[in-house]
Parts: sequence; C-alpha cells; structure tokens
Amino acid sequence: MDGNGRWATRRFMPRTAGHAKGVQAVRRVVEYCGANGIDYLTLFAFSSENWRRPQEEVSLLMKLFVQALEKEVSRLNSNNVRLRVVGDLSPFEPYLQKLIRDAETTTNGNTGLTLTIAANYGGRWDILQAFRKMLQAHPELAQDAAQVSEQMLSEYLCMNWAPEPDLFIRTGGESRISNFLVWQLAYTELYFTDCYWPDFGAKDMDRAIEWYRGRERRFGRTSAQISDNSPSA
Repeated sequence: MDGNGRWATRRFMPRTAGHAKGVQAVRRVVEYCGANGIDYLTLFAFSSENWRRPQEEVSLLMKLFVQALEKEVSRLNSNNVRLRVVGDLSPFEPYLQKLIRDAETTTNGNTGLTLTIAANYGGRWDILQAFRKMLQAHPELAQDAAQVSEQMLSEYLCMNWAPEPDLFIRTGGESRISNFLVWQLAYTELYFTDCYWPDFGAKDMDRAIEWYRGRERRFGRTSAQISDNSPSA
C-alpha cells in the first residue's frame, strides 16, 4: 500500500495525512474483495524496515493501527471477515498486542474473506524465523540437512495456512516487492500501478484483475503444455 506520503506531499499536507487517508482505501478494497468472492487479501501495513522512518510518522502509524482495530473489528465480524495479523509483534505496545489478539479471537470463526495484515513483517525475517522454528522442532535436521524440503520449511512460515498469492499489487509507482512475502511470491503475478494508495479503489482493482486474467500462468511448463491440458467444451 505505497504512496501515502507522496499523496499528501503533492497536496502540501503532512505525510501523516496521507496515512490517515489510506485507511479509507483499505476499507474500499476489503469491501471489494468481500463482494467479489476473493478469499484472501493480505495488506503490507508496516514493514520491519519502516522503523527507520521519522518517529512522528511511526507513532502516527501505530495510532492508526490501534484506531482501526478499535473501530473496524465489529464491522469485519458482521461481514464474516476473518482477521489475522502476521509479523514480529513483540515490539508493539501491550495494548496494541491485546487488540490484535482480541480481534483474531473475535473473527476466528468467520468463513468469508480472510484479511491478513502484515505488521512489522519482512520476507527475509519470515524465512529465518521459519528455519529456526523448524530446527527447534526437529533438531536432528542439523545433522542431516538433506532431509529438509520446501514443504517442511513452508509449514513454519507465518502464512502456512493460506495459499500462495495469485496476484501481487503494488501502488505508488515503484516496481519492487520490498521484502514482502519473499518465499510466497515465487510464482505470483506482479502488478505495478502509478496510482497512490489513498486514491486506490474498485476501478483500480478491476483493472488489476483484468490484467491478471490476461496472464498465462505456466508454472515452469510451456504454452503448448498449458493448451494441451485445457478442458474441452
């Protein structure tokens, strides 16, 4: 969800105003996914590198996170949305950690859209913590590394309960994934748009999904193989 600060700067507003406006875009996209049968939506809200930003901006982001949890969880719950938060939550203040736990518990039984917020998350961190947990659970692997498989390691990743993403969308004009879901995005279609996140809405989602539908997802195979395996009418 990139471009909040630049959206505000172009309007001669403080960067923090862009983040506040970006919360409205989150609501629009969540509603869109719920209405269009999208089962999983993962939003990169705060990366492990974002702590390097000015303290005022970081503090505002934390306050917005608290406010969103206080105000939006009941709405998510009434719309059958399950909320999950992934990342290293230990640096967050206790009240924010409690809000996260309570929100996950409240929405745990919902069967509609699974909304995941990546907070203090980094893709490299995710792989490293998965490797450590795997070794803690199976210390014998340290002596027999040949037994380690992709499937084994993936079971310890933060989002081991979700399918790998089909579509990655980055707003704001940048063309990189910035340490987001490094493992999981291996075969994801990558879509980049110049639209700043506060302006992103249903029409932008339509364009991204239409672009995705035009992609040929081969997963290492050839176009001919894809055609041969297509269902007959």
